[in-house]
Amino acid sequence: MVVTIKDVAKLAGVSPGTVSNVFSSNRAVKAELVERVRKAAAELGYEPDRAASQLRAGKARVVAVLLPDLDNPFFTSLVASIEANVRDEGFDIIVASSHGDAVEEARRLSALLAWRPAGLVIVPCSDAFVSRKLVSGGGVPFVVADRVPSHFDGEAVTVDNVGAGTQAAEHLVRLGHRRFVVAASTLRLQNIRDRCEGIEAVLAREGLASPTLIEVGLDFDTASERLGVFMEGEQQATAFIALTNFATLGILASANRSGLSVPRDLSVVGFDDYSWMHAVSPPLTAIRQPVDMMGRVIWSRLRRHIVGRSEPVADERLSCDLVVRASTASPPSVGDALRIA
Repeated sequence: MVVTIKDVAKLAGVSPGTVSNVFSSNRAVKAELVERVRKAAAELGYEPDRAASQLRAGKARVVAVLLPDLDNPFFTSLVASIEANVRDEGFDIIVASSHGDAVEEARRLSALLAWRPAGLVIVPCSDAFVSRKLVSGGGVPFVVADRVPSHFDGEAVTVDNVGAGTQAAEHLVRLGHRRFVVAASTLRLQNIRDRCEGIEAVLAREGLASPTLIEVGLDFDTASERLGVFMEGEQQATAFIALTNFATLGILASANRSGLSVPRDLSVVGFDDYSWMHAVSPPLTAIRQPVDMMGRVIWSRLRRHIVGRSEPVADERLSCDLVVRASTASPPSVGDALRIA
C-alpha cells in the first residue's frame, strides 16, 4: 500500500497543505505541527515525492557539494555536517569529487549544475579556482568552503587558519620548545600558508628560528614517506606541528619506524580531532576544527540566497580549539636533544 500525503495529514490531525509545507519548507510551520507531521510520516513510512515537488517548484530541492577528495576524513565530515542541516528542511544532497584536478573540477561542476540544484558548496582544488567563472555563470547560489583563496570576494566559510597555527606554536613554546618542524600538505594552498603564518609569527615574536617546513603531500603514503626520509637526518628538533590529518598520521608513522617516542623524544600537535586521536597512546594534542559549526554556517549562508534574501556576502572565519592531551610535553634536556633532520 502506497502511503500518501493525505494519510500523513489524517494521522497528524492537520491539512494536506500543512504536510506539504513541512516537507517543502515553502512556508513556515509551527514547531509543534512540524513535530506531529514528522512523527506521523515516520510511523507510516512516508517519503515525499521529491521529483514531483521539484517539477512543481521549477527547481530541484537539492544541494550539490564538490570536494577535492572523498578519501580525506575532514571533507567527508564536512559533507555529513552539511547534510545534517539541509535534510531537516526537505533538501537532498549530491556529492562529487574533483580528485584535486582543475580539469576534473570543471567537469564535475558542469555535471552537478545540470541537476539544477538549489545551491552549491564547493571546496576548490587550488587557489587558482579556475572554475570560478563556471560557477558564477551557472545561476546557482554558491558558498566556497575551507580552501578560500585570498582573492575570492564572494560567500565563503572557513576557519581562522592563522589563529590555529598561532595556538599550536604558543602551546609548544610555553612548554619550552625552541626547534620546530612543520608538516604542511602543500604551500600552494592559502589555508596552509595561513597556518604557517601563524606559527612563524609566534616564533619570530619569541626570537626563535623559523621552523623547518616540509611539504608532505595530500595523502598518508606520501606524508609518511617524506617524513620518514626527513627523520633520518641529523638536525636537532623537538616539536612537530602537523597542518592536516594526513600529516599527523605521517609524523606518527615515521616516528614509530624510527624508534622515536612521543612525547619523550618529540612533541606532536596534530590537526583535526578524530576519535582515534584520543584512543591512541599517547592521546594526541590537536587543533580541532569546528566542523559541525561550519556545516551550519555554510547552510545558513547558502539558504539565505536560495530563498532570495538580499544580504551582503560574507567571509566567515570560525575559531579552532587547541585540545591538549599527552603527545606534548617539555623537550628533553640539551644533552639529550633529539637528533633528526
